[in-house]
Amino acid sequence: MLADIDAPLPGRLPVALSRRYLLGFDTAECEQHECDVLVVGSGIAGLTAALDASRTRTVALVTKARLTETNTWYAQGGIAGADGEADSVELHLADTLVVGAGLCDEAVVRAVVGEAPEALAELQALGVQFDVGEGGEVELAREGGHSLPRVLHSGDATGAAIQRALTHALRKDARVAVFEQRFLVDLLTAGDRCVGALVLDTESGAREVFWADAVVLATGGAGQAYRVTTNPVIATGDGLAAAWRAGAEVTDVEFVQFHPTALDHEAAPRFLITEALRGEGAYLLDCNGERFMLGVHPLAELAPRDVVSREIERVMQRCGTNNVLLDARHLGEGYLRSRFPTIWQACAEAGYDLGRDLVPVAPAAHYMVGGVRVDIDGRTTVPGLFASGEVSATGLHGANRLASNSLLEGLVFSRRIVRALAAEIPSELPARIVVGDEAAETGAAESAATGTVLRETMQRHVGMSRGDTGLAEAAATLEGLSGLLGEVRAHSADLEAANLLTVGTLVTHAAWLRTESRGCHYRLDFPEREPKWRVRVVQCRGAEPRFEPVGEAATTQPAEEPVADVDWDESSALTRGDGA
Repeated sequence: MLADIDAPLPGRLPVALSRRYLLGFDTAECEQHECDVLVVGSGIAGLTAALDASRTRTVALVTKARLTETNTWYAQGGIAGADGEADSVELHLADTLVVGAGLCDEAVVRAVVGEAPEALAELQALGVQFDVGEGGEVELAREGGHSLPRVLHSGDATGAAIQRALTHALRKDARVAVFEQRFLVDLLTAGDRCVGALVLDTESGAREVFWADAVVLATGGAGQAYRVTTNPVIATGDGLAAAWRAGAEVTDVEFVQFHPTALDHEAAPRFLITEALRGEGAYLLDCNGERFMLGVHPLAELAPRDVVSREIERVMQRCGTNNVLLDARHLGEGYLRSRFPTIWQACAEAGYDLGRDLVPVAPAAHYMVGGVRVDIDGRTTVPGLFASGEVSATGLHGANRLASNSLLEGLVFSRRIVRALAAEIPSELPARIVVGDEAAETGAAESAATGTVLRETMQRHVGMSRGDTGLAEAAATLEGLSGLLGEVRAHSADLEAANLLTVGTLVTHAAWLRTESRGCHYRLDFPEREPKWRVRVVQCRGAEPRFEPVGEAATTQPAEEPVADVDWDESSALTRGDGA
């Protein structure tokens, strides 16, 4: 059912985005691999899918760099789960719905937070050691948007601890064939079904084909579309762009979450200073040394990330500075060194003593809320293709992600995907031969220059605050760059630039379409949230964008925004507990 929205459609997507394959190829001429399940990506979502699927099926896992070079590795804060005595699934559900600003799929939220205890116990069984208190109980931290402490952490490097444990388990599993330094070029389809992937061995330059009964995309996000980001250099939207070319529906991509507190330093990517530091009591100060989040939101520095990020943006404009200041001095050097050793060291390397100095921080592009559209079991709209983690749009996050829900999402959805595989693989599969004759390599492309222009354009016009004029300029600039898509070489830099251009264009057009402000999408020209926009913007190659109502909004008259029954306690907002 389409929503009754009278919204003028912006200019059409560039013609170049309609192409099916990036490179010309004949699978008969490529090195061949076969498996039951192909997993692309090696963060928490990919490793979980591979380990679970290997119990009953043959699995191949391909990853762009090394197994540990993932966004999961860089996740400092933790993973959320209703594990404390005072907590419950209902409270975790309520907090997620509030932060999601009316666009969460409540059934998905309930499934994810409901499966959290079992999924977290499985992580612990695999060797992940979460911090415990003096009595041996798991310590729970508090982060932005949470009404009470519920975030499990392993120091200030939780993602690395999870990555190490899962990687160790995978290395011991002889049923999983691991292929590192493999770039996903395109997903292969026969008829309407995904039958595998074309992959580039970036060390040898050889093209390889992985045939599979089912493919699980777990390729992460696209933070490198922005000049200032916390994401590692591998986060170039390869899976999202490949799924787009394969005909999968994409949704919610206008919602890009900026993390409020990245260290304002020239390093790229920007070092993220975990939200857990503010959860333990650190303050944000303006150029006059005053706390500015008091009175802005009941949770002050622990308000949802979009609220904090935009207030920081306003303060920077008011003060004429490029940052605000993070004050953790009152927490003491001993405590800071022991609780946040990674942050202490990073600040020291940048010239700041966390126990004595005010540390400059500023928002940075952090997380793609939207992505490849999936159902509650991770199925995309292309048969045989599943997606989990940041590459997907599950409906869990709505218009803005609750801190530390992302690691949980990848963990739970990959488990659900594997459980669903039995009913998804038909007894007879399409013939395995594909020829990509719609693209040809035509020589060198200016991928480096294209990437620089794209990142600056996205940073300036499609960042935390957007407007019609800026979005129109961004769309025109990206369309002008789209000629790159017809000049792609079998080289990772060109492929990455093409994928970032695809994702950046989709984000820009979705943001242009949504003429309201909601969650982490803020329009300067439409600053209010509108009930009629309680819809998802759905895009698909070869089709006009459409609007699909969410939940109760799927009626003739859109429902009012849901309000969760949560009592915010401002007095305790800064007592405990960022996760991925």
